[in-house]
Amino acid sequence: MQMNGAQILIETLISEGVETIFGYPGGSVLNIYDELYKSSDRIQHVLSAHEQGAAHAADGYARASGKTGVVFATSGPGATNLVTGIANAYLDSVPVVAFTGNVPTGLLGRDSFQEVDIIGITQPVVKHSFLVREVEDLEPTIREAFRIANAGRKGPVLIDVPKNIQAAMAEYLGQQPRSAVGQITMPSAKSVALSPAKPLDPAELEEALSAIQSCERPFIYCGGGVLAAHAEAEILELSHRLTAPIGLSLMGLTAVPHSYPLNLGMCGMHGRYAATVAQSEADLLVAVGVRFSDRATGNIDEYRKKCKIIHIDIDLAEIGKNVAATIGLCGGVKEVLSALLAKLPLLPHEQWMAHIDQLKQEEMRKIPFRTGFTPQNIIRSVHAALGDDTVVATDVGQHQMWVAQSYPFEKPHTLLTSGGLGAMGYGLGAAIGGCMAKNCKRTVLFTSDGSFGMNLNEMATAVSQKLPLVIVLLNNGVLGMVRQWQGRFYERRFSQTTLDRKTDFSLLAQAFGAAGSQAACLEELMEILSQKLPSDTPYLIDCKIDVNEEVLPMIPPGGAVSDIMVD
Repeated sequence: MQMNGAQILIETLISEGVETIFGYPGGSVLNIYDELYKSSDRIQHVLSAHEQGAAHAADGYARASGKTGVVFATSGPGATNLVTGIANAYLDSVPVVAFTGNVPTGLLGRDSFQEVDIIGITQPVVKHSFLVREVEDLEPTIREAFRIANAGRKGPVLIDVPKNIQAAMAEYLGQQPRSAVGQITMPSAKSVALSPAKPLDPAELEEALSAIQSCERPFIYCGGGVLAAHAEAEILELSHRLTAPIGLSLMGLTAVPHSYPLNLGMCGMHGRYAATVAQSEADLLVAVGVRFSDRATGNIDEYRKKCKIIHIDIDLAEIGKNVAATIGLCGGVKEVLSALLAKLPLLPHEQWMAHIDQLKQEEMRKIPFRTGFTPQNIIRSVHAALGDDTVVATDVGQHQMWVAQSYPFEKPHTLLTSGGLGAMGYGLGAAIGGCMAKNCKRTVLFTSDGSFGMNLNEMATAVSQKLPLVIVLLNNGVLGMVRQWQGRFYERRFSQTTLDRKTDFSLLAQAFGAAGSQAACLEELMEILSQKLPSDTPYLIDCKIDVNEEVLPMIPPGGAVSDIMVD
């Protein structure tokens, strides 16, 4: 059937199972948006307030739904506004396909109005990118993009579609052809991790089994790769077989229920005390789907000197990149764990478990429970009111770490947070995407006055979509995490971290058409949460917290566990 390029694009997305697109129109994508209008009964478009918000929404949608997020933007500034969102998805391995319009192919490279080289700009932060020069290549390019985004280690793909390609005619095949696409060339500068580089080596598997069976203090370090592979059950079984505690990276949170007795919580710079100390005392670290970022390891020499490391990851490029592995097992996390479990007996480690219990008690002594309107109590109260099924989004900063430390996640894929990029302003867009992925069920955003100010314009989107978001704003009047570092490492020279703003966030929410109020104590917070929150509009709760609240424990940058700060 003959169709123009814009029709082919929309029909291909529908056939790929896309139900929701986030975006913002402009001159170079008018043909695409015209076809969207004609197909509005078959595919939904969510109009954002800014392209960055749209990109974060597509990211949050992908994380919450397990599907591929899709975002549209026009050329020039529209395309460049996507870059932060694309980079965020890349560093957290989230499958997103971004479509940008561009000037007609005959005007490319001539500094035409609203022309940028978005392929060149985004090359370092995508798995792959495509510039479609022939309309016949459009359909197979889109299908290839979805394959790349989801194969192996997931990540974003960008497709740049010049305006004349959108108008040109071609045959729509309506299927997934296996023929080569002319302009598809895989980048040589980095791995796109479409599939494991080699089959699992039986000798390496036996070496790993031998190391596991000879250790005395095993520790399982679980990352986002476990969630991407849906290997949560295998991780729990591995912990049971080894009688081993589990520590989580920020991206690995929700892979293991908070209530699981051997879940010690997050490790790293702001990890839970027992988790971080236990990891440092292990003689075998089984690292699954993690990339050993600097925030997780600190001083690398100290990090690995006491233990052997078995690193399991789908991306061969990650094994040995940051931390040298004693044994590297490259392959799908679920398949590698299944192969290990098939040959692994029950290995009790009673002395190690006794020591873990001691570390838990030590954590309670060093970081005791505090009463009052603390960030931790606010976060726990929100969970108590809204339950385990609620999807939680965060922005970036102190509040993000408090959520990672204190929110008792029980179910997988219920946390949307910016891990690798640490993008302030991520949260509201992600919460919108996550809420829509869950059929507009109640979703919570934990944010702060600093982060919320970055992309608060997306409140307009949340209101127009009638989303039941609960926005819990931890308001201390400062850029909290940067100020904490200034206090700890820069002799309390608080340079440009006191916001000195007069914004009334509850009234701001009302100006957007949402609802809002302030809370100054737990009783006021619980009263708000216990009342009938609106089911068709966001509700913002402005929680005033002490400016001197800090995220503890904390290991200084480049430090080791021996440098841990707890007070």
